[in-house]
Amino acid sequence: MAISYSVTLSKVIREFDLKTFYMPADGEKTKIYAMDINRPTLPLVGYFDQYDKERVQLLGYGELGYLKQFSEEDVAQRFDRLCSYRPPVIILTRDLDPPEPLMAAAQKYGVPLMGTPEKTSPFMSSLVTFLNIELAPRITRHGVLLEVHGEGILLMGESGVGKSETAIELIKRGHRLIADDAVEIRRISNKTLVGTSPENIRHFMELRGVGIINARKIFGIGSVKVTQKINFVIQLEAWDSKKVYDRMGLDSETVDILGIKVNSTTIPVKPGRNLAVIIEVAAMNNRQKEMGYNASTELLKRLGMIDNESEDINLDWENY
Repeated sequence: MAISYSVTLSKVIREFDLKTFYMPADGEKTKIYAMDINRPTLPLVGYFDQYDKERVQLLGYGELGYLKQFSEEDVAQRFDRLCSYRPPVIILTRDLDPPEPLMAAAQKYGVPLMGTPEKTSPFMSSLVTFLNIELAPRITRHGVLLEVHGEGILLMGESGVGKSETAIELIKRGHRLIADDAVEIRRISNKTLVGTSPENIRHFMELRGVGIINARKIFGIGSVKVTQKINFVIQLEAWDSKKVYDRMGLDSETVDILGIKVNSTTIPVKPGRNLAVIIEVAAMNNRQKEMGYNASTELLKRLGMIDNESEDINLDWENY
């Protein structure tokens, strides 16, 4: 069974600084569950077959201008039917004041009535983006999320492998921390994963032998970030001398997170390896691959081990 997420009307009001015309109840108790937004032109015409009462309803110049051709009694009936479905909120854009029939219908059915000075289309776009993030499917993973050279790098691995210590070194080198220990990952589209930290532990890190630190307080505001798209997953693991690690980087590894495949690699950890530098290089190399350049493929082409036309690979190193 799919989990349903919600966002409170109060949070929407705070985020967009909405003006309140009518609020029948505590905004914390009013929940919004739908990511989509509706401009109810068709319902105001009288077509309700595809009307989704769970959606936020937006009214702008177009909707209110259309109703001016009708009598006050007819307009009252249309607003009465619209509000009878009890949508979570009706928002008027462009600093429009609610017509009396709309205010009466909202009060009759207990529908919150808000306003914003923003134009309808830009406001709708911003609100859709906000709802996509707030209502997105999500999971929490043990790891560290950083922004390294603009790439969202998710470090994963067993406890004690050195994720937080590596993150500290990367922060000192000018990169930014998003989350330590618990990374909340949201799928905001069919191609995009965004990670953040639970609010109660945001900017805090645990270092064995030192304790809990606040990265923002120690390294400054430029060392942290609230959210970041996840571009690359790096699995840190203790070096296993019996395991054969990829030395060419020809094979593209991925990990599935919420149904989205994310590029990944495994980096072995042992004394003497500068993990911070390795991760910096891995981040830049991943960006190059995303842009269509693969250094391993180019090298093999130069060595004649790849046919430029068929791109068949011959890994017979004894001939070189």
